Amino acid sequence: MESLGLLLDGFAAALTPVNLLYALVGVTLGTLVGVLPGIGPAMTVALLLPITFTVPPASAFIMFAGIYYGGMYGGSTTSILLNTPGESSSMITALEGNKMARRGRAAQALATAAIGSFVAGTIATALLVFAAPAVVSFAISFGPEDYFALAILAFTAVSSVLSRSVVRGLASLVLGLAIGLVGIDQQTGQARLTLGVPQLLDGIDVVIVAVGLFAVGEALYVASRLRHAPPDVVPVGRAWMGRSDWGRSWRPWLRGTALGFPFGALPGGGAEIPTFLSYAAEKRLARGVAREEYGKGAIEGVAGPEAANNASAAGTLVPLLTLGLPTSATAAIMLAAFQQYGLQPGPQLFDHNPALVWAMIASLFIGNTMLLVLNLPLAPVWAKLLRIPRPYLYSGIILFAALGVYALNASAVDLVVLFVLGLLGFAMRRFGLPVAPAVIGMILGPMAEIQLRRALAIGAGDVTVLVGSPVAVVLLVLSLLALLTPLLRGFMARRRMPPLPVSHED
Repeated sequence: MESLGLLLDGFAAALTPVNLLYALVGVTLGTLVGVLPGIGPAMTVALLLPITFTVPPASAFIMFAGIYYGGMYGGSTTSILLNTPGESSSMITALEGNKMARRGRAAQALATAAIGSFVAGTIATALLVFAAPAVVSFAISFGPEDYFALAILAFTAVSSVLSRSVVRGLASLVLGLAIGLVGIDQQTGQARLTLGVPQLLDGIDVVIVAVGLFAVGEALYVASRLRHAPPDVVPVGRAWMGRSDWGRSWRPWLRGTALGFPFGALPGGGAEIPTFLSYAAEKRLARGVAREEYGKGAIEGVAGPEAANNASAAGTLVPLLTLGLPTSATAAIMLAAFQQYGLQPGPQLFDHNPALVWAMIASLFIGNTMLLVLNLPLAPVWAKLLRIPRPYLYSGIILFAALGVYALNASAVDLVVLFVLGLLGFAMRRFGLPVAPAVIGMILGPMAEIQLRRALAIGAGDVTVLVGSPVAVVLLVLSLLALLTPLLRGFMARRRMPPLPVSHED
């Protein structure tokens, strides 16, 4: 009941005319940028992050929540109409959604994606209301060793889950940790990795890292593989669903929500696993016409994964707000937004800034409703955006990123760092290194270092203090499992492979 009372106070703050305007601007901008091809939610949030800096904190996070959900929805439009998923979690939507569009059912595919996103987002946000205070009450008892173990779990889980190989994930994490070391050591006062540049003594701004690795790096990578032929966009009318479509969609929406929310809340859970599980579950449960349509454009194959994707997005806010633990690339950039305002998500955030937190949670319900009202009638408009020539699109992204970063401190050094990191992001994509572990390592690395030093100081240098808490032991064991599971899975897969035939020459 206390949570409901705080949520009502949040609605009172979020429903003011000014904050409603910020929410509308957020969902519109998020959808506008998220609809553009090759731009997923993480890049959308990174690209639009600088525009919130001149706004009061409560209004900024209401706007930011709208950008987050809008960017999530925008990815489904490119997947359905252009067969170009903005991120890996939208791949399943492209699988069936684009086939629906090519059969003349683009309107129905867009409608089930929009309504499924609304249903899943609303239910998952309601679950967030009740889950967050429970996690906060548990996290208040955490000591420095527990927070250090939690950071280790985040590092290992994200590195192993969000990468095709554990080694590449850990390599990306090390790059992020190195970037996080730049600046003055808070304990000794020594400069670290500044290369003699005075502007780097305060460290590299997390916004510059996020925009450089995601926006600039992605733009350069896509531009390097640019196709000069105009994109083949499927025409679409007003999004709508018939009675049969409703009957076939509502169960996948609920099942997708049930799968997506818990996976989003797990460290390293992400949205990829629940979307694949949702697709597999719907395919197994399909009967009659639905079974025949799988692989040719089944509406269940769009409804379930889209619901799982959006429920997972709300689930990531549970560890982010309650523990300060980002479990996805988008959540890592949202953590950067909090830090930009001098706020550190975690148990103390609910005690020290309850109005801000609950206004943001309330705005998720409002933004979700706005997205539904906005996207159903405007589907044809978003489709026209996909015809923007690619050279103009990606040069515009780089220009907008540079302007946003320069506006932070009006420093030319920031621009140099931005483009160096952009080239690093391009190289990481070129050689198959995931970007998310680097961003999470950069953000959580300094926190992990501080908590490690505190724990060792409390234990008078005794390393066993790091396993002196049952919570820390459990988290470290989970970290070890996160590292070993992919290796064991690969080993077992190789054991099951049949031996190669031996050819005997006469």
